[in-house]
Amino acid sequence: MAQFVFEADLHGLLKLDTPIPNGPTARWQRKGKESGARGRSPAAGLSPMKPANRSHSFSKTPSRTPGRSGSKIQSTPTKAGGDRYIPNRSTMQMEMANFLLTKENDPAEESPTKKEQQKAWAVNLNGFDIEETKILRLSGKPQNAPEGYQNNLKVLYSQKTTPGSTKKNGRYIPSMPDRILDAPEIRNDYYLNLIDWSAQNFLAVALDNSVYLWNHASGEIIQLLQMEHPDDYVSSVSWIKEGNYLAVGTSNAEVQLWDIHHQKRLRNMTSHSSRVGSLSWNSYILSSGARTGHIHHHDVRVAEHHVATLAGHTQEVCGLKWSLDGRYLASGGNDNLVNVWPCTQGDSGNFAPLQTFTQHQGAVKAVAWCPWQSNVLATGGGTSDRHIRIWNVCSGTCLSAVDAHSQVCSILWSTNYREFISGHGFAQNQLVIWKYPTMAKVTELRGHTARVLNLTMSPDGATVASAAADETLRLWRCFEMDPIKKKEKQKANSAKSSIIHQGIR
Repeated sequence: MAQFVFEADLHGLLKLDTPIPNGPTARWQRKGKESGARGRSPAAGLSPMKPANRSHSFSKTPSRTPGRSGSKIQSTPTKAGGDRYIPNRSTMQMEMANFLLTKENDPAEESPTKKEQQKAWAVNLNGFDIEETKILRLSGKPQNAPEGYQNNLKVLYSQKTTPGSTKKNGRYIPSMPDRILDAPEIRNDYYLNLIDWSAQNFLAVALDNSVYLWNHASGEIIQLLQMEHPDDYVSSVSWIKEGNYLAVGTSNAEVQLWDIHHQKRLRNMTSHSSRVGSLSWNSYILSSGARTGHIHHHDVRVAEHHVATLAGHTQEVCGLKWSLDGRYLASGGNDNLVNVWPCTQGDSGNFAPLQTFTQHQGAVKAVAWCPWQSNVLATGGGTSDRHIRIWNVCSGTCLSAVDAHSQVCSILWSTNYREFISGHGFAQNQLVIWKYPTMAKVTELRGHTARVLNLTMSPDGATVASAAADETLRLWRCFEMDPIKKKEKQKANSAKSSIIHQGIR
């Protein structure tokens, strides 16, 4: 009897769970029975709009419903939620997203005070400023990176360009010379300075006992002078800044001054006792270095031209160069020394070097002043040294040094780029362009079959002329300038007036 009552109650419960025949569930049940889905509950059925996801809907072993006969088996899901994926919304900050969306669509402008208050509230409530959490924006300006911030990943929202993202502008440097000129009987002597290029575009070349002028614009060649005695030779040439006068040093200890337009010698200055291998101009002061190691200052405006003597070298002065601002004179000698001299005398009435650099282990012929840093000097050593060194003449420190692996004969700074070029001897006789201040090689220019003796630069800074012991002059267009910048530079140079206002006697 008890068993009968239990089954009756169970059948009553089943009747209570039976759906209304005319409802939507009844139609679904009829459809399920017709399709063979017999005994399944509606919750476990297939949706008519989406494909079924059978991977997690049912367990492999169907479970029996308590109180039912063995003929009626019902499968139940093993996990709550059935075959649907229900995300955990508590970790998605939906309220914060809704607030940001409504705030972006709000056209009303807020006062600075209200914005500061909202920022303070956001920091107190959320622990961060919501404005700083926006990485990509649909409107408005992108966020700026903090001051001094550099990101190697190149973040898109940063307006400030980082060094890693800046575009490198390369340029084409011809590996072959633009022109080759014959230089017969040029003296193969490391200590001499035999070529110089004037501001009026004349290239002066000393060939044994003669000086020739080559007009770069027209190609005309002029023989300016020839030594009277056959055993004498020209040991150095140097143009004044304006390019209308040429200084010539000779092997018989003379310093001659020539007027180019009239092709006439203006004066002959004698003060040295040995050959003059180096010359350099500073306005109306002409400095000359001799084999004795002495440097003389000549005031070319007055009859008594010899105005000062600099005694800082014990052997021949082969490198001599005034700085562009006229404050310092750099001299290099066969005694491996580099001296930096002031333009004025000291308290004792004598000239004493401000700096003396002794790091080179060979003769120093290559000396050149940086055109954009007046206190930076580049020097190069001979065969026993082979190093290029960059100096700060104010502090006396060596900024950098690089092993060139060959004799350094000459150095020229580019006026168009942050670079300089060096000429070399044994063993490759090449020209090398260096990047400053990294001292990285930009390129090498090859073609000479003997050591490079001297380098000089055209007035526009685009072409470098090299004289070598193979008796050739080669013109390299290695510092070609952008056309727009070239026009601006030409206008600036044409506005400059001559420094010398007094005639040369």
